[in-house]
Amino acid sequence: MKIVLQYRASAGFRDQIRLAFADGEPVIVVDEADDAAFAEAMREAVVLLHVLRPVTAAVIEGAPNLRLIQKIGVGVNTIDLEAARARGIAVANMPGTNSAAVAEMALALMFGVLRRTAYFDALTRAGQGWRPDLTVLDQAGEIGGRTVGLVGYGASARRLAPVLTALGARVIYTARSAKSDAPYDFLSLEDLLTESDIVSLHAPATTETRGLIGKAAMTRMKPGSVLINTARGELVDETALHDALVSGRLRGAGLDVFAVEPAAAENPLFALPNVLVSPHLAWLTPETLSRSLVVARENCRRLAVGATLLHRVA
Repeated sequence: MKIVLQYRASAGFRDQIRLAFADGEPVIVVDEADDAAFAEAMREAVVLLHVLRPVTAAVIEGAPNLRLIQKIGVGVNTIDLEAARARGIAVANMPGTNSAAVAEMALALMFGVLRRTAYFDALTRAGQGWRPDLTVLDQAGEIGGRTVGLVGYGASARRLAPVLTALGARVIYTARSAKSDAPYDFLSLEDLLTESDIVSLHAPATTETRGLIGKAAMTRMKPGSVLINTARGELVDETALHDALVSGRLRGAGLDVFAVEPAAAENPLFALPNVLVSPHLAWLTPETLSRSLVVARENCRRLAVGATLLHRVA
């Protein structure tokens, strides 16, 4: 069974892959930037281990033997599900494998934005740590005593919420429906935006959520509040966010995801000092990869023997 991973895998990740698939055919690892090598590998591929680069109809058409697209992660919005269904190709994901890492990154971005860590890091390295712009000091703050609104209440939000509570924050959330096991106040999105000092996004990209945080939503947000996005870039109108940050309506933003990825250096948000960014790696830790490869290996085994796949979504 030929298995292809399209990803710029580190040496550590490659070692993990070799160990996970030691009892089977080696996984072919192709850098996301090497289109020719990827096209060649997909001609014989039975399983595609998919990370971020979109799996388009053209990719599927070029893989006549493909039987499974295994998402390393949760969101399948980067896969052409209709094209996969038309070919009878199974699509599976891995709910929960990256929830701890994403929750920790959301928390890190909250700390980074509130405490302006990137600004003070650069200032200290320049020998000017005791001569900051005093307005930056006035804009800093703590998570404790603030209200944090979670948009979506899936695995990462469930991990994050009790940590925020332990730090002294009030946690509120919104989702498609109230959760009977959630010990936090459930609000409509409109009310959550009005009450939150920090809004943290944990929702998938769907037809209902794309553009969810646009100009109207940001107008509703509390003045001086913070936006954190470790979910999907499509949830946020980046032009409206830029305007809200420049005007001072929002205090800052912590972003791990963007509308267009990989994000270009010309993205206007990158010029703003009150924005902290990372390149869609909230999920990416050795621990997440270890958990993910267990699921991937098991689904490859199940595919080979005709058993029911774990977490099949299409």
